[in-house]
Amino acid sequence: MFSTPFVLSFSLLLSLPILFLLAPRFLSPLQQQPQSPFLISPSDEQDDLSLFNRASGSAINNNNNPSRFSHLSTGSNPKRKIAFLFLTNTDLHFSPLWDQFFTGNSHLYNIYVHADPTVNVTNPHGVFEGRFIPAKRTYRASATLVSATRRLLATAIIDDPANGFFAVLSQYCVPLHSFRYVYRSLVVSRSFDSSSAESDAELTRLGVRAKYKSFIEILSKSRNLWKRYTARGRFAMMPEVPYEQFRVGSQFFVLTRRHALVVVKDRTLWRKFRSPCYKEDECYPEEHYFPTLLSMADPNGCTQYTLTRVNWTGTTNGHPYTYGAAEVSPDLIHRLRQSNHSESYLFARKFSPDCLEPLMDIAKKAIFRD
Repeated sequence: MFSTPFVLSFSLLLSLPILFLLAPRFLSPLQQQPQSPFLISPSDEQDDLSLFNRASGSAINNNNNPSRFSHLSTGSNPKRKIAFLFLTNTDLHFSPLWDQFFTGNSHLYNIYVHADPTVNVTNPHGVFEGRFIPAKRTYRASATLVSATRRLLATAIIDDPANGFFAVLSQYCVPLHSFRYVYRSLVVSRSFDSSSAESDAELTRLGVRAKYKSFIEILSKSRNLWKRYTARGRFAMMPEVPYEQFRVGSQFFVLTRRHALVVVKDRTLWRKFRSPCYKEDECYPEEHYFPTLLSMADPNGCTQYTLTRVNWTGTTNGHPYTYGAAEVSPDLIHRLRQSNHSESYLFARKFSPDCLEPLMDIAKKAIFRD
């Protein structure tokens, strides 16, 4: 007969391999160490923090906090401007189309481009020349895209106090209207936002448009929302972001200056969203950080929808449908404009690079004819 201590020790020894094999099945996400090659380095985080602090300070006193990027500004006209913020990791395929879009309106816009520095992106001539800002490497479905967008917002805030709206776009986005139409819709029109229940009196002061909202998609119900919420661990977002306040939406939006400042001033939610995920296939912080933050900070100041049209039929690996050259036509532009929330969508994606020629062919007779 074996002694009881011997049996216990032998049983424990035999159970160790089984425990090792089955542990991942029983350990909670909080006990597992997230693995991700997309972590933001402390030096990059410190660089961003310095930039964001300057942007926050510029809102208080622009004269005492001059912009080192002031060469990007197109002038000192006191009229409200739109800052166009381009995120890219390839060449700006549609720069000739955007050149036509911006022509003749240099006093009403500024352009800023964040291009992944690990990719050899050609600096185009025309309106994009000299508009590239200091950038960091970006990865899809990671907090690096959030950082890049915050970097663009902060740079635009510092650069020109006249920047009143901030439109985030990608290299695959195209305009659906003329610049004048876009400007009127965002800055002047009191009826563009069809979903608003506010009266003209609430939107204007002394006959001038005084109240503005951010056009950002904010959804509280979406497939796999719970899986995305728990991608860092079941309780990783708590207590700052309870599941009931977790939101999802397009990473392409138009923010007011007030909300752009909310984004660059945030430190609390960012600490949660920058954390790596242990389930990378469920981790898309660029689609959650902005809608969650602004929904918590000022839900009534956001329209809850985006102005960038996207086609999610026939998606591939989480990417939206990509239009090819053969599909480009005036009819396509007119269909893409149709919106249930506003008078029209202003931008659309995703278009393949070979769409440039047919888009240029219909630019004057369709795209820029409002």
